[in-house]
Amino acid sequence: MSENKGIMLAKSMQKHAGRAKEKILQNLGKVDRTADEIFDDHLNNFNRQQTNANKLQKEFNNYIRCIRAAQIASKSLLEAVCEVYEPQWSGYDALQAQTAASESLWLDFAHKLGDQVLIPLNTYTGQFPEMKKKVEKRNRKLIDYDGQRHSFQNLQANANKRKDDVKLTKGREQLEEARRTYEILNTELHDELPALYDSRILFLVTNLQTLFATEQVFHNETAKIYAEFEAIVDKLATESQRGSNTLRKQTINVIKTSSPVQSPVNKLNNANANNSNYQNQITTNGGSSLANSHANTADLPPGVLYRVKATYGYVKEDVDELSFEIGDTIRVIEYDDPEDQEEGWLMGQKEGTTEKGLFPANFTRPI
Repeated sequence: MSENKGIMLAKSMQKHAGRAKEKILQNLGKVDRTADEIFDDHLNNFNRQQTNANKLQKEFNNYIRCIRAAQIASKSLLEAVCEVYEPQWSGYDALQAQTAASESLWLDFAHKLGDQVLIPLNTYTGQFPEMKKKVEKRNRKLIDYDGQRHSFQNLQANANKRKDDVKLTKGREQLEEARRTYEILNTELHDELPALYDSRILFLVTNLQTLFATEQVFHNETAKIYAEFEAIVDKLATESQRGSNTLRKQTINVIKTSSPVQSPVNKLNNANANNSNYQNQITTNGGSSLANSHANTADLPPGVLYRVKATYGYVKEDVDELSFEIGDTIRVIEYDDPEDQEEGWLMGQKEGTTEKGLFPANFTRPI
């Protein structure tokens, strides 16, 4: 057994030495080499294709790592938002639900990128190492063939000087064997290399379509989730503004003066007692009946409950309020949403304009 191994090792070393000698002679220009320009073109295409595939695989692996890092960061951020968003606030449950939906969407996105894009890409790039090994084997067999060809040429040259038919016959057999081995591999690669090169288009189309479609679905669904987040916060902001209106209304009632603004109160202390009585009687927006018998409801436009005249000027403090000057006439109308109705505040439209909004009832008197 050990003797067989020794013989095989000696043959292998002899073969490597012969190839090294042949390559040196070819590089020095002492002997010619078999040229195959068509194969060289195929090989250049293969090398370029492999370089591009490896680059795409490297960058996509990096992208996947970044996606997973962004997934963790997004989860941490939304968890922090849920912690600071107090349970009694409007939209708390909806916020929790959308946070869970976002996490699920990220998981599905990363899973699809891995299964439907990265795995096929790895399979595609996995073809190149095996093909490269076959190309390298073909190149070694080409050197063997060239070496046998040159050896046989030397035998033929020497045969003219002295007859040695045994060596000549053996040399011819070795040459044919080397040529046959080389040509089998060369022919296979002439078919396989162009086929692999042509497959790049179909692969890239399929792979990139999957990538872009997955990205599109993810970003569209993410946009919907964040639109819901925005709506939740907008609703909280609106309700917070409503709360500030209520606070101002409660302050007005506690003061119990003819005006909720301190400066008119100081200037017109207890002036217009009828207007004060009018404010104390208003409990709704006048939707079902008027709270003050002095208001004239005759000849009013459709939708107008009654009309009031401003006894004080008012500058709005929120976007949903109405500003007016002393003496302006305001048409009192129904609230758009009865649930928005607030005690001490009316909904009205300033006559002669399109301006509409909430205003404090005790800044006006009925006409």
